[in-house]
Amino acid sequence: MTPSDTWRGPALDRDQRDLRDMLDAFAAAHNPVLADEPEQVAGLVTELAALGVWTLGTAEETGGGGADRATTALVFERLGRAWPALGWAAAQAHTAIDVLGADQRFADLVTGLHAGTAAVAVVDATAAQVRLTRQGGTLSGTVARVDAAAERPHLLLLGDAGHAVLLPPVALTPEPLRRTGFGGALTRSLEVDARPGEYHDLDSVDTAAARRRLRLGAAAVAAGIAGAAADAAAEYASGREQFGAPLTALPTVRQALLGQAARAAVSTAAAFGAEDEVAVLAALREACEGAIEAAAGALQAHGGYGYLTEYGAERRLRDAISLRAATDPGGAATAVARALAGLPPIATAIRKDAS
Repeated sequence: MTPSDTWRGPALDRDQRDLRDMLDAFAAAHNPVLADEPEQVAGLVTELAALGVWTLGTAEETGGGGADRATTALVFERLGRAWPALGWAAAQAHTAIDVLGADQRFADLVTGLHAGTAAVAVVDATAAQVRLTRQGGTLSGTVARVDAAAERPHLLLLGDAGHAVLLPPVALTPEPLRRTGFGGALTRSLEVDARPGEYHDLDSVDTAAARRRLRLGAAAVAAGIAGAAADAAAEYASGREQFGAPLTALPTVRQALLGQAARAAVSTAAAFGAEDEVAVLAALREACEGAIEAAAGALQAHGGYGYLTEYGAERRLRDAISLRAATDPGGAATAVARALAGLPPIATAIRKDAS
């Protein structure tokens, strides 16, 4: 059994199994190590779009595949195994289409998202990395981090009480960020300088649903990282010998492998089963922490070889940590805790009446 054959989630129907096998074959046919090379990233995204999986879970009436939640989570999980940065970008594309798809003003942008030729970085406006002010209709400031797998994405800010803001690339000055993982995310900080008429205020947006979509997508990507790490560790241990027997003959090794597989299974179950806001947050936190723990355990299982890039163990750990940084489960927890306590949402500066 190869690592890509393992599945620790809910039972799949025939179509879902075919989709899983197709995505695994696609990943096997491409270089699993994705660097921040825009042409390489764009090529993979457009290929995935041509296969119909990049926006598979968006509504048919907005040009998407109309796949159900479990099938969509399966796509994110499999992308998380191969290219976590692309899984996270696909989750953002799904969320953006949910918000923008019914508005004819953005028909061209939505078409580009389906084709993989356009990108939208989706960010919670209450997040710590968002530092924006609105004066006289001008929206300015910084967004410290976006990971959209594109050099010049649009920016969709999810505010409170059904309000969001869409900014075009012309209003954004990107600056590459140095980080240790998330190859292919093309991580950027953004300087925002948007004059009146250069951006769109969006009202009556179901921002709560958009946040749930985004967080569940991230949880599924994290589950994919955990699953790939656990499988790689098991494969490595079964093929290495110590004192004339496979490493898996050692009870401590078997227990460690079981622990990694269990973390992957729990993360996958959480990503596929959460419904309400608290459960979704729990799924995101569990999946991100589980991915880090599984990847760290897999690195240990490889011994000194785990630090060699050819094995991929160190890359998965870096990707897991980077995904947690990109998705900010801690900030999300703060917002959910305020809601549970009956406190108003954290105020943002993106509203029209903020000045």
